[in-house]
Amino acid sequence: MSDVLAGSDLLTNSYGESFAQLVRGEGCHVWDVDGKRYLDFLSGIAVNALGHAHPAFVAAVCEQAATLAHVSNFFVTPPQLKLANTLLRLSGAGEDGRVFFANSGAEANEAALKLARLHGQAQGKSTILALGGGFHGRTMGALALTSNPKYREPFEPLPGGIEHIDPTVEALESALDDTIAALFVEPIQGEVGVKPLSEEFLVRARELTAERGALLVIDEVQTGIGRAGGWFGFQAAGILPDVVTLAKGLGGGVPIGACIAYEPAASLFYPGSHGTTFGGNPLSCHVAQTVLDVIASDNLVENARVRGEQLTAAILERSHPLIRGVRGKGLLLGVLLTEDVAPALVAAARELGLIINSPAPNVVRIAPPLIIGDEEIEEFLTLFFAAADRIVGDTP
Repeated sequence: MSDVLAGSDLLTNSYGESFAQLVRGEGCHVWDVDGKRYLDFLSGIAVNALGHAHPAFVAAVCEQAATLAHVSNFFVTPPQLKLANTLLRLSGAGEDGRVFFANSGAEANEAALKLARLHGQAQGKSTILALGGGFHGRTMGALALTSNPKYREPFEPLPGGIEHIDPTVEALESALDDTIAALFVEPIQGEVGVKPLSEEFLVRARELTAERGALLVIDEVQTGIGRAGGWFGFQAAGILPDVVTLAKGLGGGVPIGACIAYEPAASLFYPGSHGTTFGGNPLSCHVAQTVLDVIASDNLVENARVRGEQLTAAILERSHPLIRGVRGKGLLLGVLLTEDVAPALVAAARELGLIINSPAPNVVRIAPPLIIGDEEIEEFLTLFFAAADRIVGDTP
């Protein structure tokens, strides 16, 4: 094999050993430095909504790079304003809403956390609720919202005033009283094994936060922009939140995040209360707008819903002894296993040329590009079940 992992001595060990050195991509496939082809059914962890090297994506990068790539936020640019308008329309925040652009999901959640603090200070409330099993990022504020002790404990003490509750209606009703400034939730908890919140939970969360004067913050970093079969995951519950955070699929591969604030939360930020050097740069905004345009014109939100149902049905029809179910929505799916062998299954799949991952020992996550069709699904099924057969064959 070529010197695939030559960069291992150059980078920090934050991610462990690299699986391969990827050099190019096209559509739903990527190739490594040795020429091996992989079917990418993880899409950069729900990022590459249009797959790799989509012509519209490539053209958008070139067009904007040749015009204006970056200016400071002392100025606004047409791509920034156009994208903000699109997000306010799609999210239902409307003309009274406001958008803060960042560079990642963690940064979008940091902005939302600061909005929650400003709201709490104005209302005399100091406590923010987040959910057990939730993941909101690894920066210090976002990490304080994240519940997993494995991520939290090495970096404590974390910012205080945040409590975690079970993701149940009963726990919500018990904890969300008049002292709560905000509640952070994900429609689908991706990093704990692709666990959707019930529509009942989201509806009750909206009712209680409105009654108690708390902000409802919905983290759509992984679920938004068509991934879960709707523009936003919260829309399936028929509610509107106070704040929504986005990233991942929004840029289709360029780094961009967004914090969408609905009125009255939209008025909380004031000059100097938050900022970023690169957030909202015209290059990222123009590419993100192009991604949204292609998703809309190619009906990819509906494709995500239909292909997710198709994938779920096809996986379950095989009645494989290693598989006990599928959960999730759209093209964010968790394949539930009968044994804690998900990492081994992911490794076997990668050897065969399929990229997936394991957010939990008994769950495999599938998050392919929104552009997949019958051909990609058939290739996935062939590779996935070949890998599953290998695991069953290795099981005593």
